Amino acid sequence: MRRIGVLALQGAFAEHISVLQRLGVEAVPVRLPGELEELEGLIIPGGESTTMSRLMTVFHLRDEIKRLAEDGLPMWGTCAGLILLAKEVDSLPDPLGVMDIGVRRNAFGRQVDSFETELPVLPLGKEPFPAVFIRAPQIDRLGSEVEVLARLTNGQVVAARENNLVATAFHPELTTDPRFHCYFLNMAKNSIKQIQQVLSPVGGEKEP
Repeated sequence: MRRIGVLALQGAFAEHISVLQRLGVEAVPVRLPGELEELEGLIIPGGESTTMSRLMTVFHLRDEIKRLAEDGLPMWGTCAGLILLAKEVDSLPDPLGVMDIGVRRNAFGRQVDSFETELPVLPLGKEPFPAVFIRAPQIDRLGSEVEVLARLTNGQVVAARENNLVATAFHPELTTDPRFHCYFLNMAKNSIKQIQQVLSPVGGEKEP
């Protein structure tokens, strides 16, 4: 069984946990540093990015999450989570700074400007994904190693990946379509295999 953490300080963490449980995954609510141990991936949910950033500091999670991201633990940020992963944010002084993207908060307007759209997401197959945008951020800069996963019809990037990090400006957890969660689970599975191969003895011999 996969063991995936969901940062549970504020925001839509319960919805992510519900999707993971329906997929047969052990979903671990993360509120303290010890709960980050032995995870195969971490989801940082949507919510209020300033509040989440402050709470990560209060609960001594910031440095450990940043270290795990830099060490290769798969992480997925949705909406506010995308903001927190970014290296550059227009009005958040202290994001985690682990993903080479620039972000502008609330770029799509206020709560009343929320919208849904059928979004082509190449890694998820031919069927469009029902993307829910709520006070969504905008990715306005991409590092050279960042892969675009989805764009709106106007060309705006709304999902991206850089190695072990994936970010979406929308909320897959608020739909009945589990494909994006499955994509992240598969990404986490492949990442763990790669880490095990790096750590395994030369010649493939097992430790006694």
